[in-house]
Amino acid sequence: MKAAQIVELKKPLLVGQVPDPTPGVHDVIVKVEASGVCRSDWHAWMGDMGWLGIKPELPIIPGHEMGGVVVEVGKEIKNFKPGDRVTTPFHESCAHCSYCLSGRSNLCEHVRVHGMVNDGAYAEYIRIPQGDFNLVQLPDEVDAIMAAAIGCRYMTGFHGVVKTNIRPGDWLVVNGSGGVGLSAIQVANALGAQVIAVDIDDKKLEMAQKEGAVVTINARKEVVPKAVQEITKGGAHASIDALGIKETIVNSILSLRKGGRHVQIGLTTSSESGVVDIPIDMVTMMELEVVGSLGNPRTEYDGLLRLIARGKLNPKSLVSREISLNDVTDVFNDMSNYQTYGFNIITDFS
Repeated sequence: MKAAQIVELKKPLLVGQVPDPTPGVHDVIVKVEASGVCRSDWHAWMGDMGWLGIKPELPIIPGHEMGGVVVEVGKEIKNFKPGDRVTTPFHESCAHCSYCLSGRSNLCEHVRVHGMVNDGAYAEYIRIPQGDFNLVQLPDEVDAIMAAAIGCRYMTGFHGVVKTNIRPGDWLVVNGSGGVGLSAIQVANALGAQVIAVDIDDKKLEMAQKEGAVVTINARKEVVPKAVQEITKGGAHASIDALGIKETIVNSILSLRKGGRHVQIGLTTSSESGVVDIPIDMVTMMELEVVGSLGNPRTEYDGLLRLIARGKLNPKSLVSREISLNDVTDVFNDMSNYQTYGFNIITDFS
């Protein structure tokens, strides 16, 4: 099959022929029809996540946002058959640990991420372990491109908004208007929140407005916490950091009102290496909550897909362009300069 591989950090991906995957008894082979190029893939390409214990063995096929069709199943698979249209969470779960059994599969004790541990979806075919548990059947209204669009960033934004506990009319600040941020903005708007989008790129802020942000702030032109406090007359009820940069994390916390909740979605870069100073006395005196949010558990997919199928959410609006395997290195280089807009989706695997 044709695939794109990381063979050396920060170097162009190698596009060529590799062996087709074969299924174990609990595995499913999926023909990939669409695969998203995610910033997490860029982190792996940069060698950015060693402090998290994530250091892919090279060469590896990246990619963990996908939509496709089942072509082969292991002999113990009961819930899927060839021809089924499917997607999968980026965090592949074991199906039997306490977290999986309690509906929190995103925290699986034995989690494996495509493109980080297993070969991923920048390829014509992908092997899904524990397919009965990890695969998600797609409704007729959700095509492969839409499935790839929700594969990591959108479903992560969705779960992050759920973790904010916002109610209709609440103020929510979203720091960063990249893929995760735009997803969170669209979801929060659909739930009735008043969203303030923060970024340093006016083009991204225009996209945020189209997705439902009622106010936008350019962090290079305004002091973010001060602007938020003025707009909301006392601070936001909740705030999301979708980037993982020290400046945006601190701004997110400083933008809250008493009793507010900060939700951290973005993973840091090598500059922070996972450690950021926060205003801890403010957290105490204002009874703020700092909450982490990882991916989206398998149990939340049905609700997400129902909202998409009914037209309440539209992840496809975030797809900026369709690309080929040969274009991925260019996208990674653009990500290094924060010059990507919306989602780039691989649909050409030739």
